[in-house]
Amino acid sequence: MSQVSPKAKQNDGISRRSFLNKAVTATGALALPTIIPASALGKDGHVAPSNRITIGQIGLGRMGRGHTRFLSYEDSVEMLAVCDVDQLRREETMTTISNVYKDRKVSCKAYNDYRDVLARDDIDAVVIVTPDHWHTPISIEAAKAGKDIYCEKPITLTVREGRELVETVRRNKGIFQTGTQYRSIPAVRQVSNFVRNGGLGKVKSVFTLWRNWKGRLQEERFKPYHKFINMEAASRSYIPMNFELPAEPVPEGLDWERWVGPAAWHDYNQLYHVNPFDKVVPWCFEADFGAGAVTLYHSHAADIIQYAIGEERSGPVEFFHPDDGPYPTLTYSYANGTLVHLVERWDDIKRLYQAVPDNARLEGNFGGVFVGENGWVTSMATGGEIEASSEDLFAAMNLKTRRVNIGDNNHHANWFECIRTRQQPYTDEELGHRTASLGHLTIIAYKLQRSLKWDPVKEVFPEDAEANRLLWRAKRVLEI
Repeated sequence: MSQVSPKAKQNDGISRRSFLNKAVTATGALALPTIIPASALGKDGHVAPSNRITIGQIGLGRMGRGHTRFLSYEDSVEMLAVCDVDQLRREETMTTISNVYKDRKVSCKAYNDYRDVLARDDIDAVVIVTPDHWHTPISIEAAKAGKDIYCEKPITLTVREGRELVETVRRNKGIFQTGTQYRSIPAVRQVSNFVRNGGLGKVKSVFTLWRNWKGRLQEERFKPYHKFINMEAASRSYIPMNFELPAEPVPEGLDWERWVGPAAWHDYNQLYHVNPFDKVVPWCFEADFGAGAVTLYHSHAADIIQYAIGEERSGPVEFFHPDDGPYPTLTYSYANGTLVHLVERWDDIKRLYQAVPDNARLEGNFGGVFVGENGWVTSMATGGEIEASSEDLFAAMNLKTRRVNIGDNNHHANWFECIRTRQQPYTDEELGHRTASLGHLTIIAYKLQRSLKWDPVKEVFPEDAEANRLLWRAKRVLEI
């Protein structure tokens, strides 16, 4: 795939904002209009245009729409470019942004090719909300182009490309934030810090969800295609699979060649991409485009869990498969002795492990159940309030609220602040890589159907050539 020529954020030692500020000073007061809006001067809570972060967004699907709405209304940034291979999505997004920016005099341009966004010197940062198989290639090119990056999870599809991404971001001194925003919800962050700081004593076990594909494949959108899917095998699978779906006419305005990009070729089928969209990450069931459970929920849970047990920059040392291991479900073992058990449903924690009382309320997703010497506590979202084994634990946690409000997070704000200060954001490139890797390693264990040892420092399966071959995959070379 062709590379974008790196563009430095500074020109002859003078930054864009420095140049603008000096230009304003040099022209003098006579050049200024008689009445200056407060927003232009950065007064009344506004951020002056010269201090706003300029952003290009790449990917405008359902998740992308959420980012667009947030970013376009955010006073501290200016969206100068949006990009998608779908013309309809570009046009809809431009209409939205034009309506928001009609009083701010901001000019936003739409592109079909992300490389045109990265080539612009006036863009500081990019938000990447594409299908999974494009996350790493675009992130790497963005880092080389001198852009700061916010990339949706999982930021990779293989362990090896994750390490390449980390090294590229570091080499180019970029600010990288992974879109695992659940750890930025105040209640979840407070619980995680409580566990991390020893509030439960030694953490013995953690439980989180990893489901098979039976329920997903029964969705209405899959039913017309059941005859092309081995439903018996696919329903039992815990990992994304390669399906031979029938070719359908490519919708007008969709650049399907560019959508497939570096992945193995698949003819267009609306299960991957369709307008109007009604599903988040619809492609993730297909192994060449997505990472299944890693995309749907496990990345959020893995980020929170590994942070809470102090292993967010490392990883497990062993994977126990239920076919040849001591546990009834696939389990990770960390060097500090903590075990993380994957379960299909929360009741498995009671039924298979007897780790919490039968009357414990366990609901939600995107987190886990932590069991330690001093009791247990939950960190799930979308299922109601935080639960714990006793009121004493709640008193020790001193939560301002037990409610997990998924909209109440400062994940983007943390990224903006770190772009200005050049400090490390909540979920930098290393954390994004380690979080995604945990899911990719899980898929390898499920694929091989056996237990595995893992070296989280060297990032290899010691003396296991078969497993190590699955740490990377070939990519298609584009001629576009």
